[in-house]
Amino acid sequence: MSQIRFQFIEKENILQIVPLMQKISTEKDEELLAQRILEMADQNYKCLGIFDENKLIGICGLWFLTRHYCGKTVEPDHVVIDEAYQDQGIGKQLFEWIFSYCRTHNITGTELNTYVENTRSHKFYYNLGYEILGYHFLKIIE
Repeated sequence: MSQIRFQFIEKENILQIVPLMQKISTEKDEELLAQRILEMADQNYKCLGIFDENKLIGICGLWFLTRHYCGKTVEPDHVVIDEAYQDQGIGKQLFEWIFSYCRTHNITGTELNTYVENTRSHKFYYNLGYEILGYHFLKIIE
């Protein structure tokens, strides 16, 4: 396997994540997706890139929050690894990197959402020590 590295993507380069985001996003319009990503970059959000040499092969958005019930947290979001690099342990390396980052930045926990039908991810997150605490609800306001 090649040398994999994890590095935050700078705001001025954030739109390079659009092709990977399109693989999992319900929003397929490239222009609208790019607009939303630029807005996210101005919030408590950072995007962690997964690189093989200089090739972007995966992404993981990280939302930084303080929760009344557990303190400072980071929420991994839209984890995408290129199909050619899946099943090579990169996802586990990614989360080990995130957990290490949390420890060195005084972040007390991580929490995430995953789709109900994505049972493969459920097993992965259980194996990392995550527990299901509730349901995620969404209402689009029109």
